Amino acid sequence: MKIVIAGGSGQVGTVLARHFHQKGDNVAVLSRSMEKAPWQVHPWDDTTLGSWLAALDGSDVLINLAGRSVNCRYNQQNRKAILDSRVQSTEVLHQALRNVERPPAVWLNASTATIYRHALDRPMDEATGELGGGEPGAPDTWNFSIKVAKAWEKAFFSIETPGTRRVALRSAMTFSPDRDGVFDVFLKLVRHRLGGTNLPGTQYVSWIHDVDFIRAVEFLIATPSLAGPVNLASPNPLPNREFLRILRKAWGARVGLPTTEWMLEIGTFLLRTESELVLKSRRVVPGRLLDAGFTFSYPTWDVAAEDLVARWRRLAA
Repeated sequence: MKIVIAGGSGQVGTVLARHFHQKGDNVAVLSRSMEKAPWQVHPWDDTTLGSWLAALDGSDVLINLAGRSVNCRYNQQNRKAILDSRVQSTEVLHQALRNVERPPAVWLNASTATIYRHALDRPMDEATGELGGGEPGAPDTWNFSIKVAKAWEKAFFSIETPGTRRVALRSAMTFSPDRDGVFDVFLKLVRHRLGGTNLPGTQYVSWIHDVDFIRAVEFLIATPSLAGPVNLASPNPLPNREFLRILRKAWGARVGLPTTEWMLEIGTFLLRTESELVLKSRRVVPGRLLDAGFTFSYPTWDVAAEDLVARWRRLAA
């Protein structure tokens, strides 16, 4: 297959590009960063058409992962960059599909599991899940993230793409052992004895192992009946307290200092990020994937954590 990955130089993009390249597929990454890679890398700026159109023309699959990292403080400047980078990159790809002779058969566009409301009471699947926004007492940062997710999907689905099937990847945190990825951040807390419960600890953590993320992407490419929003998450989200206890056990750490909400607010301020990434309860389940017959290699966190820790240690060695 010929696969184009827009915004493919980040953690998730690299995971996918590496996998498809090793399989022997023709991989082209569209990126602001022109670092050397075993696959093709084409320059793009997220907003304008360019020479990268040649890579898109005749491709089989388009995967768009472009977007400014949310691991930052949500000040006015960063909020604009987070929103614009997602909406504008999606819009320019719509324009690109109208300007190529042979558009791809399928377009997978990144979205996020945070589009659902803060959920402690029940799981959120695609059919019965409630989108968030405007809940009484919800912090402004939570509402902003939901606003971005909704605008992102609106830009993706508001324009018809004849001949190109579209899937919005409402993905939970994708865990791989790669350095500076989200798993590496959680593991760093555990390694420094700071991986105790992020109080209150009842908030749910939704996640997906990188092997299952790759397999789900391949499944979506190969399943013509699947279009629209699809949750990419393990079928077994779990409370923060249990999530960190299992990760500490996998690493071999006996203790982890708990953090209160006010400590998290101070810590995330000093780290120039937002506490929403830890405090909002994301209880997302993959209803459409399961209904379509997809099976997870790592459905539970204990098995996934053991594998990720072992692979992290091999890479570190």
